[in-house]
Amino acid sequence: MIFPKNFLWGGATAANQVEGGYNEGGKGLSVSDTLTCGGLSSYPIDLPGIPPEHLEYMKKMRFITYRDGGKTGGALMVKRETLPDRGIPDVLEGEYYPGNVASDHYHHYKEDIALFAEMNFKCYRMSIAWTRIFPTGEEETPNEAGLAFYDSLFDECLKYGIEPVVTLSHYEMPLHLAQKWNGWADRRTMACFEKYVSVVFERYKDKVKYWLTFNEINSMVHIAYANAGVFSKDPALLETASYHQMVAGAKAVKLAHEKYPRFQMGCMISYSPPYPNTCKPEDGLAAVRSFDQSTNYYGDVMVRGYLPEYKLKVLEHQGITLPVREGDLELLKVGVVDFVAISYYQTSIMAASPDGLKTTEANLTRSIVNPYLEKSEWGWQIDPVGLRFALNTLYDRYHKPIFIVENGLGAKDILEPDGTVHDPYRIDYLKKHIQAIGDAIELDGVNVMGYTPWGCIDLISCSTGQMSKRYGFIYVDADDAGHGTYRRFRKDSFYWYKKVIESNGANLE
Repeated sequence: MIFPKNFLWGGATAANQVEGGYNEGGKGLSVSDTLTCGGLSSYPIDLPGIPPEHLEYMKKMRFITYRDGGKTGGALMVKRETLPDRGIPDVLEGEYYPGNVASDHYHHYKEDIALFAEMNFKCYRMSIAWTRIFPTGEEETPNEAGLAFYDSLFDECLKYGIEPVVTLSHYEMPLHLAQKWNGWADRRTMACFEKYVSVVFERYKDKVKYWLTFNEINSMVHIAYANAGVFSKDPALLETASYHQMVAGAKAVKLAHEKYPRFQMGCMISYSPPYPNTCKPEDGLAAVRSFDQSTNYYGDVMVRGYLPEYKLKVLEHQGITLPVREGDLELLKVGVVDFVAISYYQTSIMAASPDGLKTTEANLTRSIVNPYLEKSEWGWQIDPVGLRFALNTLYDRYHKPIFIVENGLGAKDILEPDGTVHDPYRIDYLKKHIQAIGDAIELDGVNVMGYTPWGCIDLISCSTGQMSKRYGFIYVDADDAGHGTYRRFRKDSFYWYKKVIESNGANLE
C-alpha cells in the first residue's frame, strides 16, 4: 500500500469529552455540561417502546438534566420522546457530570501533545469550546483567558510539527443560548456564531489551516439537544436548526475563502451507509431514501450548495417550511467546502418492513442486525469493508478530498500492575480499517487526505458518558465516576500506531 506522501495521520478528540476544566479560565456552561454519565444518573426514567433486550443498554445512555417549574428531572439524550412538554436544561446540584473533568486535558495538554508527537502525529483533530471564547454566546468581547489557552495548545502542536485540525462547533454550544431561545432553532444564534468564528479565525489565522464547521451535523436526527441546543420534540424546530447551522457554516466558509486564502474548510458528516436487508426492490429503495434523508441532504447542501428536491418534497409532506430568507440560497451556493470530513464506525441495514427483524442496541441509533459482521462490547457492528464502500460512495457523489476524522473501537481496557495495557483487539480493528482505506486509495482511486482515529487518548463517551468505553492509544487512569490518578499510560496500540505512521501505512504488523 502506498499512501500519499502528505497523508495526514493523527488522532481526534472533542473539547467537551477530553478537556474538563469546565468552570476554569472564564469558561461558561455548554449544553454538554448538562449531560450525565449513563447508569450513574440519580433520575429514573420510563423508556416506552424499547425492546426488553435493549432496556439495560439504554439505561446506560446519557441523560439531559432539566428544571420544570419547581421540579427537576432527566431525559434520555437519544430519545426525544422522554423530553418534558416544558422544561429548561440545566446543571443540577448533586448530579455527577463527567465532562467537568473528562480526561483533564485542560491541565495535561502539553503532556498529551508530547505523547502524540512520540507517535509521529502529523495532525491533531480537536475542537474549540465555544464557551471558553464567549461564555454565554452573547458577550460583545471574547474571553482572553480562553483565547490564550488555545494559543498555547496550538503552539504546543506546532512545536512538534503537528497540524491542528479544528472543529468550530462539536456538541458544546453555550447553554445560555439553549435556555434562552432553543439554540440553533432561533436565527439569532447565527449572529452569535458568526461573531465567535470571526474572532477565532483572526486570532489563529497563522496557526490553524484546517477547519471543520459543525461536527456530525446530521446527528440532529438523533441528538438534537447535544448537536444544536434544541430541547424540544417538535420536528419543525429540528429542521429549522439544521438549516440555520448550514447557512451559518456556509457563511463561515465564505469568510474564510475571502479573507484567509490559506484556510482549508471542511464539513463533517456522520457516515454510516445502509445496505438493503434483501435484494427485494423495496428494501433497496428504503436504503436509498433513508440515507438521503439522514445523510446525503446535509452533504448536498454543504458540498453542492443547494437544497435538494428529495428533502424539500419530504418536508412538504410533513407540513414543514424551512425559514429561507433573502440571500440564504446564494450564500449556500458560494459557501461550499473544500473537503468532506466524516466519522465512520459502522454500516447499517434498511428494510421496507423492519417489523420483527432483530435490531442492534448500539450507538445513538439502532440498526437491523447484519449476521455477517462481528460486534464490539457495546454492540457496534464492525465492518472494515464498509469503510471502503463508504469512501467510494462519498467520493463518487462529491469528488472532493475525504478526511476520515473519526473511526475507532470502544472497549474495556485493563491497566496491568506494571503500567502496560494490552489491546490487540484495537490493533486488529484499526489494521483492517487502514487496509480498507489503502484499498480505496490504491485500487479505487479515492482521494483520501487523512485519518484521525477517534479518541487518540481515552475520553468520555459521547453516547454514554463513560470513561470505561475506551478508544485511545493512551490510557487515562480514571473510572466512570471520575475516580483515579489521571496518569497517562501507553497502550500496545500506541507503539503499533507509531510504526504505522513511520512507514506511512506500509507496516501494519
